[in-house]
Amino acid sequence: MRIKSFLLAAALLATPSLALAQHQPTRAEQQRIDRILRQTPLIDGHNDLPWEIKSSFGNNLDAVDLDADTRQLTPPLHTDIPRLRQGRVGAQFWSVYVPASLKGLDATQATFEQIDLTRRMIARYPRAFEFADGADDIVRIHRAGRIASMFGMEGGEAINNNLALIREFRASGVLYMTLTHSLNTDWVDSATDAPRHGGLTPFGEDVIREMNRVGMLVDLSHVSAEAMRDALRVTSAPVIFSHSSAFAITPHPRNVPDDVLQLVRQNGGVVMVNFFPAFTSTEVWQWGARRAAEEARLKALNPADPAAVTAGVAEWIAANTRPQIDVGVIADHIEHIGRVAGRDHVGIGSDYDGVPWLPQGLEGVETYPNLFAELIRRGWSDADLAKLAGGNLLRALRAAERVAARD
Repeated sequence: MRIKSFLLAAALLATPSLALAQHQPTRAEQQRIDRILRQTPLIDGHNDLPWEIKSSFGNNLDAVDLDADTRQLTPPLHTDIPRLRQGRVGAQFWSVYVPASLKGLDATQATFEQIDLTRRMIARYPRAFEFADGADDIVRIHRAGRIASMFGMEGGEAINNNLALIREFRASGVLYMTLTHSLNTDWVDSATDAPRHGGLTPFGEDVIREMNRVGMLVDLSHVSAEAMRDALRVTSAPVIFSHSSAFAITPHPRNVPDDVLQLVRQNGGVVMVNFFPAFTSTEVWQWGARRAAEEARLKALNPADPAAVTAGVAEWIAANTRPQIDVGVIADHIEHIGRVAGRDHVGIGSDYDGVPWLPQGLEGVETYPNLFAELIRRGWSDADLAKLAGGNLLRALRAAERVAARD
């Protein structure tokens, strides 16, 4: 997901990080986490670093040294190699996102360009990253001490209503496709657009079947609840939600309702929990809606003066402090999904470098151990933590690979 702006990036810089220490693991907790993550790779379902490199740094990999601390850049980033190591990351789905406003072959070309950028990024740091095209690759690369790197395609507009392009994207290494992003396509409804199809169209059902056939995971983040149900009815392989959370806790349309969570259990899929506070806290979501309303009001009053709008929004934010959440709220979503779908069906999909602010204790890719420490304090076993970290995703991916091999 990409919603950063210069204004929101400024808000990120102002976000307090003093609470980080209280969330850090004790020495015994860190030893336990390290033992788990040596055996099972920590797999994050969604990181938008490639698009941030394109949008903020002009696709210039020379401008972003991932061997250094990227918090010092302008704008600062959530991701770099030293912090990935600190966070014990074993595998990462890099999002090859393009804006939902791009249509047809423009979206297709832009997505292939993002794949190229991400391949070049991986190749630039061979001691840290290695491309992975399946479950066996992920396990092998993790055991070798590198970070397995996969492509996750965010938005089905890029297939241009053509099943052949699904095959081409899979051949290019795309391991999952999010069916849509913030807008409907010709064949599927988005969670954040006015319903147009009532879920999937017949062609949308064909898309699901072709993805199953070629071994591309169906990603249901960003789609409407009706489309989630349709896809789960049609698919013959496990689905994923690469970066979504629990609707029962925060009723944002981007989140997964309980009845769908129960279908995910039956399907064998995985919901990978998003860290973005606007999706995981109703209070923060409502604050964002009020801020957007104020910005719209100021634009209506100052149509020819964008500086006045920017100043007015900044003044509003100063007078209406954004609510803060911490790592415990993300743990709440994980636990809810674990109760309803089962702990075999929950994972992690942070949305790092795709969001403007984050919970206290989860400020960047170095902080995953804080989440594991929170769950340890809630009584999670080593086996369940290993499933959350990556075991569940590997199981679902292997099942999808078996479906593709059969077809």
